[in-house]
Amino acid sequence: MSLQKKYGIEVLYEDNHLVVLNKSVSDIVQGDQTGDVSLDQKLKGFLKERDAKPGNVFVGIPHRLDRPVSGVVVYTKTGKALRRMTSLFREKEVEKNYLAVVGTIPDPMIATLEHYLTRNTKQNKSYCHSTPARDAKHAVLHYRHLASSDRYHLLEIRLETGRHHQIRAQLAAIGCPIKGDVKYGAKRPNRDGGISLHARRIAFLHPVKNTQLEVVAPFPARDIFHLFGEDQGVRL
Repeated sequence: MSLQKKYGIEVLYEDNHLVVLNKSVSDIVQGDQTGDVSLDQKLKGFLKERDAKPGNVFVGIPHRLDRPVSGVVVYTKTGKALRRMTSLFREKEVEKNYLAVVGTIPDPMIATLEHYLTRNTKQNKSYCHSTPARDAKHAVLHYRHLASSDRYHLLEIRLETGRHHQIRAQLAAIGCPIKGDVKYGAKRPNRDGGISLHARRIAFLHPVKNTQLEVVAPFPARDIFHLFGEDQGVRL
């Protein structure tokens, strides 16, 4: 068994400053109240064993994905890289592309969605408003229809902002909840407990090397995304 399989991780890219993983829907990016082993803890164990590190292993978390979402997630191996990556995300200098499977085809097929999102922490849910509201955060995304099957439709989403449950809430607001996302109106859950939203691609200027970096995450095995073909939505 490989070390990656032992620790339940899939490394997409690594250098002395960054590790980019392909997250599964069962993983949490960072520890939470569930007490489940988080992806950053798995990565620490992997790096400690592989590199025979005697002390603690540093893993920084510059951004997050919701637990039921799969795909590309970036961790840092140094404090310097963490500070710079956090700044890149904050200043919207990171390109983030997602693929989503929905049960209703959007109208129009290509559009920009702009809402004001409020968050209910007790429900762990965000709500969309068409006009500014108290404590609301501005949310913008762009989507386009890529393909359809008999029952489902594949959308590519490009985020401009990174709000709580943004893609989930905004697609639900136009009548296109993501497959499996019962919190936002899907009729039934997915068997794996996840939702059909995949962080497909991330691109940014490397925080230390100052070279352009692009990473694309393969679809989860046996997932509905394969219904539309492995390379749909990429090139990206």
